[in-house]
Amino acid sequence: MEKILIIQTAFIGDAILTLPMIQKLKDLYPKSIIDVLAISSTREIFSASPFVNEVIIVDKHKKHKSYISLLKFSKGLKAKNYSRVYSPHRSFRSALIVFNLKAKESYGFSTSAFKNVYKNLIFYSNANHEIQRNLDLIGYKYDDNSWRIQPEVEIPQRVEQKVKEFYSNVSGSEFIAIAPGSIWNTKKYPIYYYEELIKILKEKFIIILIGSENEKEICNEIAFKFGNDVISTAGKFSLLESIEILKKTKMLVSNDSAPTHLGMCAGIPVLTLFCSTIPGFGFYPYSEKSSYLSYDDIPCKPCGLHGRKKCPIKTFACGLELTPKIVITKIEEMLNACD
Repeated sequence: MEKILIIQTAFIGDAILTLPMIQKLKDLYPKSIIDVLAISSTREIFSASPFVNEVIIVDKHKKHKSYISLLKFSKGLKAKNYSRVYSPHRSFRSALIVFNLKAKESYGFSTSAFKNVYKNLIFYSNANHEIQRNLDLIGYKYDDNSWRIQPEVEIPQRVEQKVKEFYSNVSGSEFIAIAPGSIWNTKKYPIYYYEELIKILKEKFIIILIGSENEKEICNEIAFKFGNDVISTAGKFSLLESIEILKKTKMLVSNDSAPTHLGMCAGIPVLTLFCSTIPGFGFYPYSEKSSYLSYDDIPCKPCGLHGRKKCPIKTFACGLELTPKIVITKIEEMLNACD
């Protein structure tokens, strides 16, 4: 029996994009036990995977911030005797944990920090989607279509019931979800552009705004302007509850942020709007019924891998040139394809 550890201590979107890798790893090693090392904000996602045995939490910012505390933490992990360790996360801290575990086999990317600690280095292809890169890490063979694997999560009955009650209090039968937030300002499609989209979409649909506690303000600001036609759920529902909410919608319109990947879990069409970042980084919605828009005819784009607090040249052309007219045309095209 293989005892396997996956190290993924990045954020929610990265966690979701690791799930297909875990699913296929279980196919490769059906008798294995698979644990995941994660951060507290992604525990819910990994715990909902039917292929994960245990989620172990590392506190990178407090309890395990120092290298001495991380060493002590690693010793506890070593006692679990993992035979294989896979680290999609490429940080020095993750590599240090791998070094301390002394597993029989360890796998990391060629672009990882402290990469010499890995016994097997896998080429990190910038040209591929993150799902493909993670499948490469475990040696899973795929073709042009078979890599498009929907992340599997088990939704508890209590979650289904809570979402059912939410929708029972909402008038209307057809919904479109919009996720207007991001921790990076240059990833945010302009609020007044989203409002222009909503003015058109609310003629046929109830608009559900989704987001975290940190995105409550932006979602509530939008919802306040439209009355009963727009409902904000930001900060009111967990990740699994948000996935269940999305399942009841016709589609999701999102920035290049975590909700894009929640939409992949929900199995609905997702339209992702790329402002300062680009689809070429490998984090676009990848299901056949999903799509994305990105205005790339500017020399300054992309201005960074993760976005920025402010536009470096103060024009924000990457967002402003992606007009509501362009976006609504794509939305209508996607809705027609689903009918």
